[in-house]
Amino acid sequence: MKLADRVVIVTGGGSGIGRALAQRAGEEGAAGVVIADLDAEAAAAVAGEIGSSALGLVCDVSSEEELGILLARAREAFGPAEVFFANAGVAIGTDERTPDDIWDRALAVNVRAHVLAARLLVPGWLERGSGCFVATASAAGLLTQIGGAPYAVTKHAAVAFAEWLSVTYGDRGIHVSCLCPMGVDTPMLNTSAQDLSELERAALASVRVAGDVVSPADVAEAVVRGLEEERFLILPHPEVLDYFRHKASDYDRWLDGMRRRRRAVESSV
Repeated sequence: MKLADRVVIVTGGGSGIGRALAQRAGEEGAAGVVIADLDAEAAAAVAGEIGSSALGLVCDVSSEEELGILLARAREAFGPAEVFFANAGVAIGTDERTPDDIWDRALAVNVRAHVLAARLLVPGWLERGSGCFVATASAAGLLTQIGGAPYAVTKHAAVAFAEWLSVTYGDRGIHVSCLCPMGVDTPMLNTSAQDLSELERAALASVRVAGDVVSPADVAEAVVRGLEEERFLILPHPEVLDYFRHKASDYDRWLDGMRRRRRAVESSV
């Protein structure tokens, strides 16, 4: 799967990984790039950087109505969406005591938005015999996230839904990839510590010490290569695969190691 001559939609495209994906799609020669974000100015700015083949739109991905409007606007401007980056995400909440409204928002954006997008996209893709769905999850979706239960749980669910899409439609012309990075140099990772609780600081610290913090452009490069090779798991941090294998081979040992890591991280913040 190449992005050249494709109509591409990127949610959460106003900054971070989404911005890099949109820019890279433009560089790869996409027929049209639609940048969707809650921040209208950010979406428009990214579209302006790409040029006349790009369009910036406001969209709350947790709303099926707004997603439908997004797809219609993309179709009017460039044609039916062929590649959909379900990239919008939130890292909110801490533990089981996190208020219900925060859990609900995390589930709505990190999981249900993927379901809604697929609901709207899959029928047309099946009719045309092709389509590509790329879910931005996280290494936390394969492993876990110290100090961030809503994030870990919803990113696991994002991976699971992407797996299900691939199993169900992978032999009917629909390719599915799941992006699972660790630390990326984005506003989400660079939140000011003074605005965070102790658990939230521990969550960010655990990401920073787990491996190298890569740039959004590095992630976009990994995505382009992964799509060209039609891989399901796209891992900008290759070591995540080793961690995942260790987890699967001896779950209790892995849990014990993660508890040790949690203690070490929490004692350092």
